[in-house]
Amino acid sequence: MNADLQQRAWAAAASVVDPEIPVLTIADLGVLRAVTVHDDRVEVAITPTYSGCPAMGVIGLEVELALSRAGIAPARVVTVMSPAWTTDWLTEDGRRKLLDYGIAPPPRGGRRALFGDETVACPRCSSTDTEKLAEFGSTSCKALWRCRGCGEPFDLFKCH
Repeated sequence: MNADLQQRAWAAAASVVDPEIPVLTIADLGVLRAVTVHDDRVEVAITPTYSGCPAMGVIGLEVELALSRAGIAPARVVTVMSPAWTTDWLTEDGRRKLLDYGIAPPPRGGRRALFGDETVACPRCSSTDTEKLAEFGSTSCKALWRCRGCGEPFDLFKCH
């Protein structure tokens, strides 16, 4: 019975979309860390993409609502800070969704981009003749870039 409840709770929580990038679920992002059941009480663990992420309050509430709509109560959502989230936790489907949405996914290997020049492909034309315009884009977790090939600006999901 607990395994069924755990699976239903995971499915409900995994359906919650990121409020800043609505094409991604929290499962796509790797923000959904765990769903556990203790004495028929569900606990969902989420990890922010960075410690000051303003979306976490909304995500927590949306998880509670999704669980409630699935008939799962009582439930508790906890924020887990360690281990720290990394872009390596993005799923392959999440990377594809970012690209389809016009946001360049982070380079593989996460933090390696901190130690040298980044090569970022334009999500529109795939050119690697791109340049960083600003460290912050439309949200704190993205940087603003421009493609010299097609001239279009785009966000890059930052490495963490």
